[in-house]
Amino acid sequence: MTKVAILPVSTGNGNTTYYAIAGDKQSVGKTPGDALDTLTAQLDEAETSTLVIIRHLRPDQYFDAQQRQRLSELMERWRAARDQGQTLPQEEQAELQALVEAELRASAARTAALFQELTR
Repeated sequence: MTKVAILPVSTGNGNTTYYAIAGDKQSVGKTPGDALDTLTAQLDEAETSTLVIIRHLRPDQYFDAQQRQRLSELMERWRAARDQGQTLPQEEQAELQALVEAELRASAARTAALFQELTR
């Protein structure tokens, strides 16, 4: 089963965009549904069985406030670079990828905790 994480990220102008990730595939959309639709179009037929959990991002024991703030900052910089046809500096892109992966692991940990609660 393919796991999809959808992260809301605040933009500098007060709006929110959504970043969907599943393994090495990723997409951005104006709504969680847009991000999910764009992402699922990239999935192979074997990956079409998906579990999606959308969670409002708040600091927790899995991904803290500092990590959330930095992810938001880097996503803003990534979008600005993308809109100008550029890329982030390699160091920032690596940091962004590490934070996305950390949030994905945090999502898995939250899901495991939720499963434990549901199966008690």
